[in-house]
Amino acid sequence: MEFTIKTARPEKLKTGTLAILTFADGDLVGAAAALDSASDGRLVRLIARGDLEARAGATLVIPELPGAAAQRVLVASLGKREEFKEKSWRDAIVAVAKALASGPAGEAAVCVDEIELGGRDLEWMLQQATRAIADGSYRFDTTKSAKNGGSKKGASKLTLVTAQKASEGMKRAVEHGSAVAQGMALARELGNLPGNICTPSHLAETAVGLGKQFKFKVEVLERKDMEKLGMGSLLSVAKGSEQPPKFIVMHYKGGKARKAPIVLVGKGITFDTGGISLKPAAEMDEMKFDMCGAAGVLGTFKALATMQLPLNVVGIIPATENMPGGRASKPGDVVTSMSGQTIEVLNTDAEGRLILCDALTYAERFKPECVIDLATLTGACVVALGKIPSGLLANDDALAQELLACGQRSGDRAWQLPLWDEYQELLKSNFADMANIGGRYGGTITAACFLSRFAKTYKWAHLDIAGTAWLSGEAKGATGRPVPLLSEFLIQRAAS
Repeated sequence: MEFTIKTARPEKLKTGTLAILTFADGDLVGAAAALDSASDGRLVRLIARGDLEARAGATLVIPELPGAAAQRVLVASLGKREEFKEKSWRDAIVAVAKALASGPAGEAAVCVDEIELGGRDLEWMLQQATRAIADGSYRFDTTKSAKNGGSKKGASKLTLVTAQKASEGMKRAVEHGSAVAQGMALARELGNLPGNICTPSHLAETAVGLGKQFKFKVEVLERKDMEKLGMGSLLSVAKGSEQPPKFIVMHYKGGKARKAPIVLVGKGITFDTGGISLKPAAEMDEMKFDMCGAAGVLGTFKALATMQLPLNVVGIIPATENMPGGRASKPGDVVTSMSGQTIEVLNTDAEGRLILCDALTYAERFKPECVIDLATLTGACVVALGKIPSGLLANDDALAQELLACGQRSGDRAWQLPLWDEYQELLKSNFADMANIGGRYGGTITAACFLSRFAKTYKWAHLDIAGTAWLSGEAKGATGRPVPLLSEFLIQRAAS
């Protein structure tokens, strides 16, 4: 989607659809007030008679509003003024995004008014609006035939209209919002692709393609390279699959040469049957989404490189399938990780931590500023937190608070869970240094406790995105999370 930003009188804009946000109790501000004046009060009358619902996110389309040059005006409700909060604003802008994506106009304009909102400024509103509108235009039709593919209608050119003259900060906010949306689109595309297409090799090819496009170095380690490094834990997961595993390392060097990098690690299980500990057949198709951690790293790298942030960032993706077979790992097997620690595999369906632990050990060589891993790791996280926040656990409270704040700012929220030493007791094994599961209780926490044993030499945070990386049911598909959270984290680090 092509974005521009300009200052203009909303009633004078000649465009297919002009979108405005307003309160549903007749308290008009900014563009809404200007259009109401130009139409001799028609907008207020329509709202007063109940044509615009009071709930935030409700919409009303007015064809050929008197006094307005636009072909149609799309009014999105911010709800009632006394109930207004950040969620109200987000609901309204998401409703605009959906309407523009499915509407008849190829060109549209959205009026972004600076409204008092808990300290959020106009630059924040422009970035969030750009991201939401661009993300709303995403459609997955890669594996559909041309005949049955999705409709191409919707706005492809969009103007963001403000009352203030566009500053460099405002222009940068739009650029950042667009970049994050592009990263989300890549993450969603990879997550939505079926497992027979999005293999470990496909993830590697995607990383190499990004490296060529944005001119950063990409290494792809093969099975023999992993064997030399002693990645016995990762390779134990790959044993049952015909698809060769890949260990992908991306090097973005936008910062000072000697500056320690931020390392992002993404779980790349491109299909998870559970292995010998086979999953139930129902909804197993959704296990193609088990590489959304890897997709999140790739999407964040696309956003990072598009924004050209002055940072050094390393992306690590251990990628494999988890399949049953004659060579597959069995419950009770003991494997040796790259760190030298041994692991009793009590459940082959707890495989994500087995590939991540070797990646976390590999990350030590970069002497990182911090390491953040992201993984669709535990169903327990969905039980505990639902599908609204990602689970966050960390060995450094300052890093955890930084991520939580970035989650709030981006709307891609996380919630911190404890990582107390008492939970480590649940990973005891009679036959190895640790077991790969810790029993029925606190599954998200014990999974993070397992990973923490491989992240002792640096500041580390773990994002469990099992509940947030995809949607089930009628709206089934990848969400692109946590690309917004991680992108905001990098934006803030670059600004500090």
